[in-house]
Amino acid sequence: MTAKKFLGAILAASVLLTGCGNANEPATSETVQTANFATIVDDAGRTVTLNQKPFRIVVTSAGFLEPLKAVNCNVVGRPDSKNQMPDWAKNLPSIGQVYQIDTERLIACAPDLVIVNKGMNEKLLPVLDENKIPALIIELKTYDDVKRGLQTFAKLSGEKSSADDLIQQMDTDIAEVIERVPKDKLRVAILHSTAQGLSVQLDGSIAGSIVKMFGWENVAAGMTPLEKNPDAAPYSMETLAEQNPEIIFVTSMGDLDKIKANMNAAIAANDAWQAIGAVKNNRLYFLPQDLFLLSPGLKYPEAVKKLAELIYPEKF
Repeated sequence: MTAKKFLGAILAASVLLTGCGNANEPATSETVQTANFATIVDDAGRTVTLNQKPFRIVVTSAGFLEPLKAVNCNVVGRPDSKNQMPDWAKNLPSIGQVYQIDTERLIACAPDLVIVNKGMNEKLLPVLDENKIPALIIELKTYDDVKRGLQTFAKLSGEKSSADDLIQQMDTDIAEVIERVPKDKLRVAILHSTAQGLSVQLDGSIAGSIVKMFGWENVAAGMTPLEKNPDAAPYSMETLAEQNPEIIFVTSMGDLDKIKANMNAAIAANDAWQAIGAVKNNRLYFLPQDLFLLSPGLKYPEAVKKLAELIYPEKF
């Protein structure tokens, strides 16, 4: 037995003492193993076969919590999050920060399934494999991702109709917002601001996918993405000035007040910014982090409406 397997066995055995249980978990009689409960192809193209219905799910992204709850999946562990933590999940055991998951805490939750955030937490797979814990790699970024994710989660609980109803309602809500917006062909830039600097968001980002819903032009479409982030491209003041967008949306990670202050100071100090139409016409908008930093999940209609009402407040 390797050290990791030994650690997993010890921690799993001590789960009742570590407080990682869940009062809502089904009785043992409901967890009878079957030959093949579900076979799922995840968002990394992996085929995952589950021998039984999972009753102890751990997630590595808080963005998975509400979609899982909506189709009656049982979650027993989650990461820390300042922006996306529903009240019902606040007392669940933490497995650490999203970018630095604590594998000891994760295994202590004795999960029978771990849902891994694509592009961020795949490094956990060897440890999960070694401890014979199945995992699904899921991406909930664009609206299409969210709908596909809901359908996948419904396979875990057997609540297909719940997922179908949720998707139908979200489709209706989003269509109503889009219908209220003028069919203007706006030229939009989406910047992402962090303590490390700026990048440009492409169509695969959350804001980029919503801009596309409205039929607006993302001026960064077609730019070469960053090596480690296929949904973003390098920022260049010269390129932004040439693109001359009518609208600039800013998504951010970190202290939003500081980011706003720093960016406004940079704009005031650089004449190149002043020549851009969006800046001249005061059409630069900072987007809320709870909807645009991580996936809005079931709040996608709210995120779509937020973009629309920033540009056309008179319509809402």
